[in-house]
Amino acid sequence: MRKKTFTAAVLLAAATLTLSACGSGDDGKPPVTVVSGGSDADKAATVLDQPFDKPDLVLTDTHGKKYDLRKATQGHPTLVYFGYTHCPDICPTTMSNIAVAKKALPKAEQNDLRVVFVTTDPGRDTPAELGKWLKGIDPQFIGLTGDFAKIQAGARSVGISVEPTTKDKNGKLVSVHGTQVVAFSPKTDAGYVLYGEDTTVDDYTKDLPKLVEGATP
Repeated sequence: MRKKTFTAAVLLAAATLTLSACGSGDDGKPPVTVVSGGSDADKAATVLDQPFDKPDLVLTDTHGKKYDLRKATQGHPTLVYFGYTHCPDICPTTMSNIAVAKKALPKAEQNDLRVVFVTTDPGRDTPAELGKWLKGIDPQFIGLTGDFAKIQAGARSVGISVEPTTKDKNGKLVSVHGTQVVAFSPKTDAGYVLYGEDTTVDDYTKDLPKLVEGATP
């Protein structure tokens, strides 16, 4: 599979300029991503030549317990996504695509893989709400909620923009956020691959066997 490389500095700069949202914006155009690795038909992976450190986040999981992202996922292949449960399109599609692809892995690798969904809308996404939503997608997925400022800082550390939940012109609450999935290596615990919102089930199915090994897709 073809790939592109980006420096962390370039991605962080892009994150300060470009935002994404679930659902169409006021202009009716589809949402955009900070960095998309899927602009060409045969490309899904965006490989970083300078990997990101895993976000230093201690939040609350769906059981109401503290979850230290770095410690809990250390040594495990990990996919991290920032989104929210009330998202009408991109967030559920992304999580569902990963869930379907995950089932193609051997059972041991499925159990080793950590898929972490960090809410960008903690005001509405309580531990119970997150748990209910994720259970319908994959019970093994990990949902995290907590202080918005902490979540925002964690997202920014991996080049993803997140803004506070606001009302659109129709009075609907929306969360504006980057839509990349960041893959962290089980060997280095560094985030070395990004996937954009156009990544398909087939893309994840092809790449997950390599990601669980810490290899470059």
